[in-house]
Amino acid sequence: MSNLAIKAGRKLFERNLEQYQPADPLYETYVDKKGRQRRRRRPIPPGLSTRDAKILKSVQRRAHYLDKGFSLCGLRFGWTFIIGIIPGAGDVADATLNYLLVVRKAKQAEIPDWLLRRMLLNNAVSAAVGFVPFVGDVVLAMFKANSRNAALLEEFLRIRGEEFLKAEQERVQDPQTVKPGAGREPGEHVPGKQERSGSGFGGGWFRRGSKGSKKGKGKAPAAGPSNTPTPDRGRFVEDVPSTTDNVSGKQQ
Repeated sequence: MSNLAIKAGRKLFERNLEQYQPADPLYETYVDKKGRQRRRRRPIPPGLSTRDAKILKSVQRRAHYLDKGFSLCGLRFGWTFIIGIIPGAGDVADATLNYLLVVRKAKQAEIPDWLLRRMLLNNAVSAAVGFVPFVGDVVLAMFKANSRNAALLEEFLRIRGEEFLKAEQERVQDPQTVKPGAGREPGEHVPGKQERSGSGFGGGWFRRGSKGSKKGKGKAPAAGPSNTPTPDRGRFVEDVPSTTDNVSGKQQ
């Protein structure tokens, strides 16, 4: 009974912690067909360029190991918590890692200034709390600034991808802020985006008709037999007049 009570208390503790913790930036949970809870990697939002997708994956992976790489008694923590245990130097190292590994990488996705300030604010709160002995380290493990910043980046890039997949006249976000299609290389095709081929009367049914007309033009019209000999028709036996017929015609 004591083991059952411990397990029940641990599950209750985990459910309470979920109210204060951000979601895992790298994995998401789902329920399989047998009703069991499983974990899988978060899918990349559609409509992103290859560059933005790589940046998001890198930020999610780094935030996961910095904030949620380990688990103990239902509390998930990462390297920031372990390093932060060192008084003074550990808190400075945490703040430095949070910026270099997450925020600076996120800046490569051309995020707006307001989003960058929000990420820096999360790092500032994390650094300030970390200076409180012991209690600050526990709060820091639950606050998880890197996971929050990764979630902000994912949501922003999700909006960017959705705006890029829409037609230009259907977009509702400011293109100067969201920058749909940012980071695309010349000729890069983003899955889900329907590229327009041709313009005006060059596309649609007119283009199909033009292909048919080109095929018709390529075929030479069938011509009846001609008595006028030409050098390029010498390969057709029926078109080459015989010499005996010419001689007999002259004698008559």
